[in-house]
Amino acid sequence: MLTSIRGLSAATFYAGILFSGAPAFASDDDVVTLEASAAEGADTAYSGETLIGPIDRATAPVDQADLSALQADGEADSSLSFSANVTLATEYRFRGVALTDGNMAIQGGFDFSHDSGLYVGTWASNLDEDTVGYGSAELDIYGGWSGDLTDGFGINVGAIAYVYPDAGPGEFDYYEVYGSTTFGLGPASLTAGVAYAFEQESLGGTDNFYVYSDLGVGIPGTPLTATGHIGYTDGFLTFTEDSNAIDWSVGVEAAFGPLTASVAYVGVEGDPLIDPNGTFTDDAVVASITASF
Repeated sequence: MLTSIRGLSAATFYAGILFSGAPAFASDDDVVTLEASAAEGADTAYSGETLIGPIDRATAPVDQADLSALQADGEADSSLSFSANVTLATEYRFRGVALTDGNMAIQGGFDFSHDSGLYVGTWASNLDEDTVGYGSAELDIYGGWSGDLTDGFGINVGAIAYVYPDAGPGEFDYYEVYGSTTFGLGPASLTAGVAYAFEQESLGGTDNFYVYSDLGVGIPGTPLTATGHIGYTDGFLTFTEDSNAIDWSVGVEAAFGPLTASVAYVGVEGDPLIDPNGTFTDDAVVASITASF
């Protein structure tokens, strides 16, 4: 979920929830979610082959001791859970920045979580390699801990790696740590979060700081939730000369069983000298539909 230009002397402006944010995160944005996530938030269809071998079937009675052992193993493993998601979006926005040049995005990921609150996961999206300059795909790998401290108050902390598998020569991958708190009261939920990418070569030898807030308010008697997001970036990952930028979005989403549909109006600050055609920073309406399993 990169939003960097990788230096103004480059021949092409580079960028790296869609308001999700994040994970969802994330997220912010996560965007993406674009916010994502992200976070702030936010943030895949498998295109390979799966080979399924023959399945052996039992032809003899099951020993009761063996059955008890299997049941015990199953109970031990019940503390682990798996979830997956896939999204089709009109475009990919991360912290307000367009990463598919206004084209469709196919995104998705999966997570493993433990009853203790520990989790690991991955998320991926296509990119527009002609404008973004980071190849055709983004892969996010993350892990952390989340849980409720009290009724209606939860926290989430972790770290994430943004990976660009086919970006070509050079340093593109970067790493970030994040944390957020969520307050719930009736139909409303408020999240405040922060993400920090320490100094890295892929960030031009500098760092990046992002702080954001997400608001969701359920509309009584309907499946609709009104959403809002605002984020502030200070560092390398902006399209402004002073390295400061604000991104925001307002929208609505509706849940129907495992499906969630959303539409949001997304914006982010950008300077005409850095993004003269508004390729990355023009405001846009972004719609998406997500299936969760």
